[in-house]
This record gives sequence, C-alpha cells and structure tokens, in this order.
Amino acid sequence: MGSGPLDDTRFVGYRRKLIEDIRARGIDDLETLQYFDMVPRHTFLPEGVWPRAYEDAPIPIGFGQTASQPSLQAYYLSFLSPKRHEKILEIGTGSGFLTALLALTSDRVYSVERVRELSVRARRALDGMGVKNVALLVGDGTIGWRKYQPFDVIVVSAASPSIPSALVDQLADGGRMLIPVGSKESQELVHVQKTGFLISEDIVKGAVSFVPLLGRFAWADGGG
Repeated sequence: MGSGPLDDTRFVGYRRKLIEDIRARGIDDLETLQYFDMVPRHTFLPEGVWPRAYEDAPIPIGFGQTASQPSLQAYYLSFLSPKRHEKILEIGTGSGFLTALLALTSDRVYSVERVRELSVRARRALDGMGVKNVALLVGDGTIGWRKYQPFDVIVVSAASPSIPSALVDQLADGGRMLIPVGSKESQELVHVQKTGFLISEDIVKGAVSFVPLLGRFAWADGGG
C-alpha cells in the first residue's frame, strides 16, 4: 500500500463510523453498506473539507453545490436497488461520489452535471478509482440524456418544483426514478414508476433538502 488518497488509512475508522451512522438511520441493507465501505468519500471532495468527509451531512463542494448527505444517498441505493444489467441515469453528478457508488451496482451509468468544473473534478476522482463504466455529460439535467434512453433507473440529486416530463419520457418500461420535489427550501422524495403507459408517483420520504435543480424543466438558472 502506498500513501495516496485512495489508501489513506487515516480515514478508515471514519468511514466505518459513517457506515454505522447510516445503519442507525434505518438503512441496514448489507450490500448498500458494503458499497459505502468500498468508495472513499474524501477523494471526491475538495481537500479543504476532508476533515468533514465522513460526517453524515451535506458538504459544500463549490459553485453553490453540495455533496449530498450520505444516509440519503444510501436510501436512494437501498430503495432503487439497481441491478447489474440495468442502465442508470444520474442527474447532478456533483462530487461524483454517488456516481461511483452507482457504478458498483450497474454496468452502465450515465451522469449529467450542469457545472463543467464539477464534472471535470468528478471525472478525475472516478479515474483515480479506476471506474470505467461511467459516461459524463455537461449540460441541462432536466432534459436527461436522450442519446442513451431508455433508462431503467433515474437518480435525481437536486430538487425540482415538479417532475420533469423529459425524464419520465426517458424511463424504460418497468423503470423507476427517485426525485426530490417541492420548494427550494424543503422537498419530499417522490418515487416515479413507469409500467406500459401508466405512470405512478408516490411520496416515499418527507422533509428532505437538496440544492435546486436548474434547467429548462425545473428552476430557472438564477431565478425563483
């Protein structure tokens, strides 16, 4: 073992403590917890916030964005339970940490990020982990990624005032999506499922807080 950030033993204990914090919040799916043990969160964050990297809390990553609370990300993974053969679309690459977790669950992950600098930083961190099954796009996440549709799983990591129709359209038959919907201050997690021509929407978790989803089918950039 060298002394690079991936194998930095200073963080092992903190990572295990985070996993216990996630378990204490009711996420006891063993596979999900193992994923969190396999991905060093600090390597996806600016070095200045490394001391906070394993708190169960959102962490600022610049450009008005945050890395989401790990227990919420664990909820996403546990609830959606992606399978190896399923194609995943992530809206809001952010730090790339959840992207890396998703890449452990599926052979094909596509992730869209509005802020170019964050996408570049996420790619560097993913490359550092040797992740090869993730495609990144800089653009408006609310319009999805039509080139690779349909998707079996869509993960939205930013809050929208409503469910973007373009993302629903890109769900495969039998596909499912989790998206925070509400005001910029508080949202509920909505589970969207597509079965044939039927679309179901169910609130599965209340009182969550994500950064706003900016774009054509959500909040206007810089507006309210």
